[in-house]
Amino acid sequence: QVQLVESGGGLVQAGGSLRLSCAASGRIFSINAMGWSRQAPGKERELVATITRGGSTNYADFVKGRFTISRDNAKNAVYLQMNSLKPEDTAVYYCTAGLPWSSAGGDYWGQGTQVTVSS
Repeated sequence: QVQLVESGGGLVQAGGSLRLSCAASGRIFSINAMGWSRQAPGKERELVATITRGGSTNYADFVKGRFTISRDNAKNAVYLQMNSLKPEDTAVYYCTAGLPWSSAGGDYWGQGTQVTVSS
C-alpha cells in the first residue's frame, strides 16, 4: 500500500498562486509515476499533471503554461506549483499514484485539499 497526504490548499484571488505538496509513504519503491488530479463540484475527477521518477512530465491542456509539477525522490514528495489561477481552477486537488492510470488518475489517492479561486 501507498499512503499520500496533501497540503497547501487554500483561498486565493484570481491571478494568484498556490503550491501544493504531497508526501508519500509505504511501498514507495513500487511507484514510478505520481500526479495530481482535481474534482470540481458536479464534475468528474480529471487528471491535471503527472511526473515520472525520472522527471518526465505531462499536463492537461487546461493547465499548460500555468501549473508546474515537480518531484523530490529523496523526500518521496511531489509538488504542484499553480500560477495565474482562475476561478475555474476551484476544486479539490488530489495527489495520486500507482498503476493502473485512467483519465481520473492513478490507483492510490490522498484525502484531497481544497483550492478556491475567487474572482
